[in-house]
Amino acid sequence: MDNLSMSNVITKTDFNFKGQTAVYKGKVRDVYTINNKILVMVASDRISAFDVVLPKGIPYKGQVLNQLAEYFLNATKDVVPNWLLATPHPSVSVGKMCQPFKVEMVIRGYVAGHAARTYASGLRVLCGVKLPDGLKENDKFPEPIITPTTKASEGHDEDISREEIIKQGIVSKEHYEQLEKYTRALYARGQEMANKMGLILVDTKYEFGLYDGKIYLMDEIHTPDSSRYFYLEGYEDRQKKGEEQKQLSKEFVRRWLIENGFQGKDGQKIPEMSDAWINEISERYIELFEKVTGKKFVKNNEFSMAEIEAKVNAVLEKL
Repeated sequence: MDNLSMSNVITKTDFNFKGQTAVYKGKVRDVYTINNKILVMVASDRISAFDVVLPKGIPYKGQVLNQLAEYFLNATKDVVPNWLLATPHPSVSVGKMCQPFKVEMVIRGYVAGHAARTYASGLRVLCGVKLPDGLKENDKFPEPIITPTTKASEGHDEDISREEIIKQGIVSKEHYEQLEKYTRALYARGQEMANKMGLILVDTKYEFGLYDGKIYLMDEIHTPDSSRYFYLEGYEDRQKKGEEQKQLSKEFVRRWLIENGFQGKDGQKIPEMSDAWINEISERYIELFEKVTGKKFVKNNEFSMAEIEAKVNAVLEKL
């Protein structure tokens, strides 16, 4: 990999925007609050797996995720209003600061991931939803199921049922029913868009919040960090033969880590990431962007923090 790409990664930001009132540094994103009304979300090139941020950044990863989110937010704003107001830089989004609901709406169309592990353990209830017998890993559910999780400020999100959410007053019944409707409608749109690109949107999660009393979709949607995709071609065949499905997600990074003895457990050491491997992850993210959107990915090489800050400030002045 050339030195330019290795140095041109956004792994750390230290902006000071006009009207800045707070900063939150997440695992992969840095979020700046402006006048307690607007959020500036920077998609860094940091990459996390097993709840751990890996030591090296991945060129263009932040841009891929930010532009994918922008693409899907624009394509679904007729389904549900969303937080996004502007994208002043390929790795930066600016939008409304919503009061988040303390649940993540996870929707699953297939027996994959956490649902497959639960099912294989013999349990037939997930987040209060009864699961039919006779399914195997990666089979399609008779209809998509919503399996919410509580949004933990620290540590892991926990599974919870619709009944518990309403009973504990985490979300009111009226709001929760609306969140379910939005979740199903967004997933249906996401599946339709994926199918056109020769993909299956297997499962995904959405986050919602309130702004001026109205529900808005927040955060990123339908990106590989929040969703799982299978290739549509050969799906049925692979299921019949009991073969693994061909995935489009960041699962390959997790697998590489497992193969190299790392699963985020105490005492485990993160394996050395060679430039060649980092380059491969970068290329896989770019390929993913192009496969999901059908658009050519245009690499952005403007990494001057001063220029990014100026562009964001110019947008903030107009809001």
